[in-house]
Amino acid sequence: MNPIVEVNVCSEIGKLNGVILHTPGPEVENMTPENAAQALYSDIINPAIAREEYKQLAGVLSKITRTYQVKELLENILKDDHVKAAVIDRVEAIEPFIAEAAPTGSIKERLLACGAEELARLLVEGVEVTKDNLTRFLCNDKYALRPMHNFFFTRDASMSMYNEVLIGRMANTIRERESVIMQSIFDFTPEFKTRTVTIPAAGEATPRLRHIEGGDVLIARDDILLIGNGARTSTQAVDMLIYEFMNRKSEKAQHIIVQELPHTPESFIHLDMVFTLLDRNKCMAYEPLILKPNNYRTVHITVQGGKLQSITEETNLVAALKKLGMELEPVLCGGADEWHQAREQWHSGANFFAVSPGQVLGYGRNNYTIEAMNKAGFEVIKANDVIADKVSLENYSKYVITIEGSELPRGGGGARCMTMPVNRTAL
Repeated sequence: MNPIVEVNVCSEIGKLNGVILHTPGPEVENMTPENAAQALYSDIINPAIAREEYKQLAGVLSKITRTYQVKELLENILKDDHVKAAVIDRVEAIEPFIAEAAPTGSIKERLLACGAEELARLLVEGVEVTKDNLTRFLCNDKYALRPMHNFFFTRDASMSMYNEVLIGRMANTIRERESVIMQSIFDFTPEFKTRTVTIPAAGEATPRLRHIEGGDVLIARDDILLIGNGARTSTQAVDMLIYEFMNRKSEKAQHIIVQELPHTPESFIHLDMVFTLLDRNKCMAYEPLILKPNNYRTVHITVQGGKLQSITEETNLVAALKKLGMELEPVLCGGADEWHQAREQWHSGANFFAVSPGQVLGYGRNNYTIEAMNKAGFEVIKANDVIADKVSLENYSKYVITIEGSELPRGGGGARCMTMPVNRTAL
């Protein structure tokens, strides 16, 4: 495994020095048409093809920066018996049934008896039901501890926020273990040298009121956070983050720009599905929501000196950033035609991941978006050509590396969703 770097991310586009990935494994394969909706998928994906496509993403990133795999990081901390017990206790806190007594022993007992490698596998891939009583014998579920079907979207369960890590409070209970695993990795890996920040749970009457996921949190600048407010991130969670910054009583102004998002269709689940940063002066935008007049508001919040200084409505996200000195030229997802825009946004056409200013990765299937990128000055390079050393990235100052995407987009995300950066060079 690569030497671990300290957590420090102050922008979306600074040179990438370290990123956490999770290659989709059997947990994706363990999905059927019957449980796909419960797993937050609208369709089941072909795991073999999805893995081949993911290899392009991981292969390119391994040539550019340090990459870390979730399972390796998890295995590393689970080698310590005290940490292993603490992690399993954290899992029990959200999934208390693992401690229930059974004729062949509880799931918790089984997990405690595992070595680090096997335990890491089970926590991600799930634990099958043991048919040791009538209830379990008649149960139609294959898994007692469900697989983490969505974990290859590593962005959502944790997000680097400056020199700290904000732990996602997931909107759906099926993904809560992802947050537990990511928080444990950062809490128990000494080399990361960071602090994890969590959003407090709401009261028992509204237990899922405060939720926030990484696809909705963009670090625009070292003093500007962009946050999407929609199906996966609530206003109450944003309020908790505001209180967190207020409690720090910093004299430096912290700006939080909140963009309302539609709750349906599912392609709008996160802000990074309609807006991502590409370069110092360019962004990718889904025009109907980000630039044209609509019913979804943009709100600018300023915190300074321990106080809420202002909360005002802005024309749109790009206009709000311009007021703060970030003048961005939008590149349009899907190009200029509204039909192409809708089709390509649906397949994560706005979801790009920057490895340096003006150097990004995204799906090649979105032809009109890639054409718009090319017209904006981005050289189009295929991922496989980079991996095979047919292309030297040093010869290009600005580029978009295209990865194939016939199956991965059907999981509901793109290159940004599948990457969790831990360190970027300051701009």
